[in-house]
Amino acid sequence: MKIGNTLYFDHQATTPLDSRVFEAMRPYSADSFGNPHASEHIIGWRAGQAVERAAGDIASMIGGESDEIIFTSGATEANNLALIGLAKRAAHSHKRRILLGATEHKCVLEIGRVLADDLGFSVSHIPVDRFGRIDLDVLEGSLGDDVLLLSVMAANNEIGTLQDIPTIARMAARHGSLLHCDAAQAPGAFDLSLLAQNADMISFSAHKMYGPMGIGALFVRRELQREIAPVIHGGGQQNGLRSGTVPTALCVGFGAAARLFAEEHCADDRATLAHLRDDFLRKLETLPVQIWVNGPVDFSQRHPGNINVGFKGIAAQDLLSRMQPQLAASTGSACTSGIPEPSHVLRAIGLSEEDAASSIRFSLGRYTTCDDVDEAVAVISAAVSDISGTGLLEAG
Repeated sequence: MKIGNTLYFDHQATTPLDSRVFEAMRPYSADSFGNPHASEHIIGWRAGQAVERAAGDIASMIGGESDEIIFTSGATEANNLALIGLAKRAAHSHKRRILLGATEHKCVLEIGRVLADDLGFSVSHIPVDRFGRIDLDVLEGSLGDDVLLLSVMAANNEIGTLQDIPTIARMAARHGSLLHCDAAQAPGAFDLSLLAQNADMISFSAHKMYGPMGIGALFVRRELQREIAPVIHGGGQQNGLRSGTVPTALCVGFGAAARLFAEEHCADDRATLAHLRDDFLRKLETLPVQIWVNGPVDFSQRHPGNINVGFKGIAAQDLLSRMQPQLAASTGSACTSGIPEPSHVLRAIGLSEEDAASSIRFSLGRYTTCDDVDEAVAVISAAVSDISGTGLLEAG
């Protein structure tokens, strides 16, 4: 797709708002503006019912129930509520260890630092193989009855790796450990209908799934909710887990986006997107520069819209700069853009600092076309040639 004259290949940073989602939201930004927590009149009741329906739609997408959905401002807040909320309630438990995947989103790794520094938990990072998959042997050896929680991202935001959540869930359960899953990138990556049967807590962000920015959710298994301490205090809304007035229009939009991902044709949509992604890679391989793929080479094990490519001898930031304003892509997580350090994900899978700094994430989406792919390859080719012409391209 194009935004103005710019080809948009950064769908894992954010997705465009689907027009169907916008139409579902529209009434709740106009006449149906009631406070969903106003329980004494019809305007509040209607808003509350709309929020309840949205929670049901999100829960249905993952095989949960509406009362297990807690609305948040996004996946970052949901991750904070899951990990910090659980740890606070378990502060005096014998379970004093927490395990995090080495390639988790930066916010989860930062929460881990807080849990260690402020709450005294022992936090360990489970390594991954060169494709970004959790090392199950190390995980098995790390689990024990003193492990409170394991947090593993379902679909990686930089290299697209899909983790084997059912197997990881069984391993955690055998040791009595809870499993949290950051699933912000999972909608569109695989069928989510059974995810709630495997994970105890699941984080989402609507703007990663063609919904509005500013709204996310945490699925918390019903019987676990009393074990979570709120991190935002106030009027006790949402079962006392997250105080504050929920934004009706944003919740409705989130629910509409979830309904779209629960439809039967989504498997075909994923296959179409993967085919487009594969065609993009084949065309990149014809460029006059050595490239490689970061992450799974078995593409059935990666997000269908993700391709993370290294360009030998080219600084990714230089290449991205030369592609402006024709093409939007990124070096990794938008949440760490501008930080002058190599991607922790790429370093975790074994890349050198130089190779990590030569890698770009391209992420295709619902509205990407074959023409977009051809135009993008032409833009990248011109930028590579420009770098080569200035003598900055090293011999491959």
